[in-house]
Amino acid sequence: MRIPEPDNHSNLSSYDSVPEAGPSCVTLDKASHSNGINKENGHSAPVSNGTTSNGSPTVGNGIAKHSSSITRVSLPGTTLYDDPYLDREEFVRLVIQSLRDVGYVESATTLEAESGYSLEAPVVSEFRQHILRGTWADAEPLLVELGVTDPDALLDARFLIGKQKYLELLEARKTTAALQVLRNDLAPYSTMSEQGELHALSSLMMCSDPQDLRRRASWDGASGTSRRQLLDDLQHYTPSSTMIPQRSCSTLLAQSREYQRYRCLYHNSPVDPSSASLFSDHTCDKESFPRITTTILEVHSDEVWNVAWSHDGVRLASASKDKTAIIWRIGLEAEPSSRDCIVEFILRDHPYPVGCLAWSLDDSILSTSADHLILLWNTKTGALMKTLEIHAETVSALVWLPDGSGFMSGSLDRKIILWDMEGEPRESWNDIAIRVTDAAVTPDVKRLVAVGMGYNPPPALARANVRDASPPIVSNGNGNAVPRSPENRMIIYDLKTGQVELSVHMEGELTSVKISEDSRYALINHAPDEIHLWDLEEFRLARKFTGQRQGHHVIRSCFGGIDGNFVISGSEDCNVYVWHRDTGTLLEVLEGHGLGSVNSVAWNPRNKRMFASCSDDNTIRVWEAPVSVGEPLRGFGISASEPEMIGKGKGKVKQPWAYNDGGL
Repeated sequence: MRIPEPDNHSNLSSYDSVPEAGPSCVTLDKASHSNGINKENGHSAPVSNGTTSNGSPTVGNGIAKHSSSITRVSLPGTTLYDDPYLDREEFVRLVIQSLRDVGYVESATTLEAESGYSLEAPVVSEFRQHILRGTWADAEPLLVELGVTDPDALLDARFLIGKQKYLELLEARKTTAALQVLRNDLAPYSTMSEQGELHALSSLMMCSDPQDLRRRASWDGASGTSRRQLLDDLQHYTPSSTMIPQRSCSTLLAQSREYQRYRCLYHNSPVDPSSASLFSDHTCDKESFPRITTTILEVHSDEVWNVAWSHDGVRLASASKDKTAIIWRIGLEAEPSSRDCIVEFILRDHPYPVGCLAWSLDDSILSTSADHLILLWNTKTGALMKTLEIHAETVSALVWLPDGSGFMSGSLDRKIILWDMEGEPRESWNDIAIRVTDAAVTPDVKRLVAVGMGYNPPPALARANVRDASPPIVSNGNGNAVPRSPENRMIIYDLKTGQVELSVHMEGELTSVKISEDSRYALINHAPDEIHLWDLEEFRLARKFTGQRQGHHVIRSCFGGIDGNFVISGSEDCNVYVWHRDTGTLLEVLEGHGLGSVNSVAWNPRNKRMFASCSDDNTIRVWEAPVSVGEPLRGFGISASEPEMIGKGKGKVKQPWAYNDGGL
């Protein structure tokens, strides 16, 4: 968009339609701040796109008069530098907007004059002012002038304006006027998808006071940020070249930063504004990645099947075939050589090998499973609080609800049971379609993802609204097409209703499921030799990770790193494998465990540069970034003179382990 071309006898009065910025002279006087064309982007900063904090324009369209003349620069072509994809006009207009955003109004004015490009047309400024001032009758007719010509988009935009008008009238206790808006401005413009919202809006007429209205509508009122939010929402319906999105340059820089972090395969450092720079790309040093064993925990007398960190990252629980679970306290010291690793409790009252572990939200309770039993332990005293015996077969999944209200258990007996904090059953899902081998609840407490075997299709009525990914058709070798066996399944449930949202057939055995912290992805161990990443928003397989070995053992993988951008898994070849989540790149194959399968891995939720692994070699390893050459690694165990220790006890240093080329 160009500013008006001046002549020798008049002020700027019309927009230049010349393709390029031609040479001319614009006389600008610093004492004046308006030529009658208002421009602003609606920000409430002291100076933001030419507006003051109350929304009134500080300058017109950015053209102020200076005592000296500024020559408009004529440049060949229309692109920036030699890049055919960067339009010069768009770039300059973004720079003008950015200068205004940070307060350099006169610099923005000078750039407009020198380039011949104007930030926005007067109608955009007028529309912003009407929205911010609440003059709805003047704002709505301008939608078409802004380029909102699609009939559906125009209906949606008018509905949004009418909704804001309706809520403000209700807040002002003008119920009769609000009812008129509901009938005349909202009902005619509502689409089929908005009928539910229209009913919800009508129910707000019964609100007892403005505070109740704001709470029920999740709206902060006319004096809050709702009008500015309305502008942001209306932005989606207008051409971006006409109404430039607010702080566009900042958005582009943020996207660039995110892309650099995405491309940084070893990214595992928190965002530090003091070290961030626009002059250099973001990179993380591979040497800061946790790939060296700093501590070996040797107390279990048989295979260690599972490990789980407490939410505070200070304690580690381990489950073993030796019918015990151990709670370890791992010191917070940064240097491994000065860190204490204490066996706080050995939980011996399991009649069978221990399979599952789960910490309560406040870390006060540890739940464990032994065959069909669930045991609840007081983590402050090590005392057994309760033994739950409802499941008829092996309990294969224990997961505490992220809201702290209780936990859920899944079993091979086709039951999923919801328990309260005291271990009393609240709800039972009986006769579900699979024998559950693992389950997880999304952190937003909306879904339960279960994996298992022995799939039994539910009745047709129950499947009416289920997105069921049926097994593909294959040949039986005789030219006859037969469906593959639907033995193994991933099933996604709506946690509140228990209804199935998606049921997906999978060929191999499914042994583990973990959910990302943003509730977006489910990570599923899939035999043979694959780990699947499922997108829970789009209900699709996003990626496969390969390289590890899994055929006959239960192996549990997890997400790791500061953004959950790593996938980590044990393997039947004694190694630990680490991939970059978003690209699938195999980053590390970590050696160290002895013979047998590495069964489970767990990333420390507080120390993002530490994780633990457990193995059939009876040990647990704590992995961190490489220590200095010669720094001793420590092994902890209980001496032969203390075989029956039940309460607290400190691990004994068995021997120093010298660091040598990444091995032990």
